[in-house]
Amino acid sequence: MSLITKVDELFIQWDKPDSPGCAIAVIQNGEIIYQRGYGMANLEYNIPISLNSVFDIASNSKQFTAMCIVLLATQNFLNLDDELQKYIPEIPQYTHSITIRHLLEHTSGLRDYLILMFFAGMIFENKYLNEEIIALIARQKSLNFEPGTEQLYCNSGYILLAEIVKRVSGKSLRVFAQENIFAPLRMKNTHFHDNFKEIVKNRANGYAPKDGGGFQIDMSFHDFCGDGQLYTTIEDLLLWDRNFYHNILGGYGQDLIEEVTTPRKLNNGEVISGSFGLQIGNRGGLKTIRHGGSWTGYQSDFIRFPERQFSVICLANLSTINPTKLAFQVADIYLDNDYIEDIVKPISRSISSINLPVVELQQKTGFYYNPTTGSMWELEIKDEKLMVKLAWMYFQLVPIDTNHFQSVDNEIDYDIEFSEDFTRMIVKVDIGNGIKTYSLEKMLDSPKDLLTDYLGTYYSAELESDFKITLANNKLYFKSKGYPPSHLKVVGQDLFLIYLIYADKFEFVRDREGRVVGLYRCSDRVRRLYFSKQ
Repeated sequence: MSLITKVDELFIQWDKPDSPGCAIAVIQNGEIIYQRGYGMANLEYNIPISLNSVFDIASNSKQFTAMCIVLLATQNFLNLDDELQKYIPEIPQYTHSITIRHLLEHTSGLRDYLILMFFAGMIFENKYLNEEIIALIARQKSLNFEPGTEQLYCNSGYILLAEIVKRVSGKSLRVFAQENIFAPLRMKNTHFHDNFKEIVKNRANGYAPKDGGGFQIDMSFHDFCGDGQLYTTIEDLLLWDRNFYHNILGGYGQDLIEEVTTPRKLNNGEVISGSFGLQIGNRGGLKTIRHGGSWTGYQSDFIRFPERQFSVICLANLSTINPTKLAFQVADIYLDNDYIEDIVKPISRSISSINLPVVELQQKTGFYYNPTTGSMWELEIKDEKLMVKLAWMYFQLVPIDTNHFQSVDNEIDYDIEFSEDFTRMIVKVDIGNGIKTYSLEKMLDSPKDLLTDYLGTYYSAELESDFKITLANNKLYFKSKGYPPSHLKVVGQDLFLIYLIYADKFEFVRDREGRVVGLYRCSDRVRRLYFSKQ
């Protein structure tokens, strides 16, 4: 079977005239050696995806925002170690300084504005300006952690970087990037989309599956950008790829590329997985430099193997496509003989699992809490399988041994060991530059006969927003503007979990008399945001 046939088989389910799909390009030594469009860019007018189809590449945009900042630094308009408040003084002074470098590396500790918008009931499709998002970030009185001590993906940092570009250069991110990146590289069909009403020639519409079959439009309708909202094509990204090997930007040659592709460290010396909108890892013993993107119906990934001058780009316009998995599978087809180490493949294809009775799986179900990050895992049985709900992910755990499980066909591979009494699980995950291990404790149900303690209105000055907790049929419900009433699940003493767009935890606070006076609301990217009971 030819390489091309193997690649086409990966995309066969979308390669039809009634489905969205993706554009794929395989690049070797600066030239496209294979490219195809699978599926349709526009289902209404039967327009197929092509090399020239324009996609929103979502968070893949971050590497372009970062390059704008680095170019300003090379021109001595700023220093990467300058304090954030030097350029955006409305951001409060916290106990520890936040630098521009912290923003680039996702080590600032700032709360993620997308979660804050969700908490505040701000509908993403509304027309918000960067200024409104910055004001929301500036109202936050505390950080998730001390800057430089952790790496936690944070979209707020890149919204602020876009604002720094504007305030330092006097030009919007769109204009500065056009003049300093896209024009020099002749990327003629690329721009930061800072006006959602703008007509974009050859745009691929974003889609999501529709209940009952078929598809519906799933696209952004907002103006803020920096963390996302870059529109581009396969052809233009080829030019961007070439520049990593022969840089012409800023007049600094490969020194500039070295700056943005060198792994960084936390305060304790631990190497982090990436910065400057790029993630450094390896596959088959070869170095990889990549970033993915996911927003509404648009999904993307751009993976480079610099030691082989080989890249794979996958741009999709359907929310359920996993471009990271597909791009790596394409790379595996072409680089199979180049890899110097075996590929760790998903459990379903590489490791023999065992069968456990449902009663034994049931012993592992429940809620598990990470006290450091505030993240909550829910394990449940579905179709006699042990399933995990984590943030926006839902995946299966397969038993390797009685208390040893691994995730199946998930974008992130988890290795999990349960304690003998099932009150704790040890999670190991490959973060691209090593294995990270952490412990989660199982939560025990709290009494359910005092649910009236929690009823009322809760207000956050940091969000300038409130919500209500009500009671119906002996269950608590969360009511907030912009979202339907949702059930709060009991997961521990004064602890509840809710699933809307994201999974988040409510940790109620009592005074000395035992009365509920407020709560902390927590998610993976926003820790302990306080709401007072009114």
